[in-house]
Amino acid sequence: MIRVFIDGSAGTTGLRIADRLAAREDIALIRLPEEKRKDAQARREALNAADVCFLCLPDDAAREAAAMVEDPDTVVIDTSTAHRVAEGWCYGLPELPGIRERLPRAKRIANPGCHATGFVVLAAPLAAAGLIAADARLSCFSLTGYSGGGKKMIAQYEEAGRDTLLDAPRTYGLTQGHKHLPEMAKWSGLRYPPVFSPIVAPYYAGMEVVLPLTPDLCGGSLADVEAVYAAAYPGGLIHFDRGADEGGFLSAGAYAGRDDLSVSVYGQEGRITCVARFDNLGKGASGAAIQNMNIAFGLDESTGLVTA
Repeated sequence: MIRVFIDGSAGTTGLRIADRLAAREDIALIRLPEEKRKDAQARREALNAADVCFLCLPDDAAREAAAMVEDPDTVVIDTSTAHRVAEGWCYGLPELPGIRERLPRAKRIANPGCHATGFVVLAAPLAAAGLIAADARLSCFSLTGYSGGGKKMIAQYEEAGRDTLLDAPRTYGLTQGHKHLPEMAKWSGLRYPPVFSPIVAPYYAGMEVVLPLTPDLCGGSLADVEAVYAAAYPGGLIHFDRGADEGGFLSAGAYAGRDDLSVSVYGQEGRITCVARFDNLGKGASGAAIQNMNIAFGLDESTGLVTA
């Protein structure tokens, strides 16, 4: 039985992890009464009593919670931005080279950001294959459902009589300072983060990350790009799907409710678009966290996850 404590279980990601794990017979959830949920001593005891603790907290609170863990055997999986490029933490994207092998020994695991997951999955194999130069100046846009904004944004979008501006997609991160940018560059093997345009739209869940490539950015053909992805993602929770679309359209909600991720490529020679589609709450958050826990404890990585 794996003892699990979720610090920050009232947030969107924490609630999703708790709901998923509660249904598993191999998991024992450590729960604090409501009046103790923010009590530092109670949290410290729970963190150190767990075999694995999930930190579903703002960045500063996640750093504070991680410092409370003194048991050397406790695995910490942080879903915040706090440790994604930090020394001593394993970046929890098992599909990257070497990560899957590190996870069973890792005691500190940083769960990737949702937008970052899509970009890194698309850019990293191309950079490793030499089709994209390390100093390439890429751009990227990402369409997400409003659940990615957490409880406050969910309430805003689901409020009766909401602002009519919320009825259309909205671009944000306008200052090019989005918090996912450092991990997007580092874990793709790139010197510079992309010019990144995230877009939130009036639907609950699902994400579509698009990486456009032109000859000045990519040293390969469309067939070369497809071959790299087919080799990098032959199956599993990330899979390459050649020509997958819906009659010439691509829905950002196609993978809502699932924990896998689809990579596909479109366009023509000289004008290529690489696309990652997944659930921002699944492979982009809670599903990825559970996948990392499964691997860390020697379980089948898809245990408790939804892939169809």
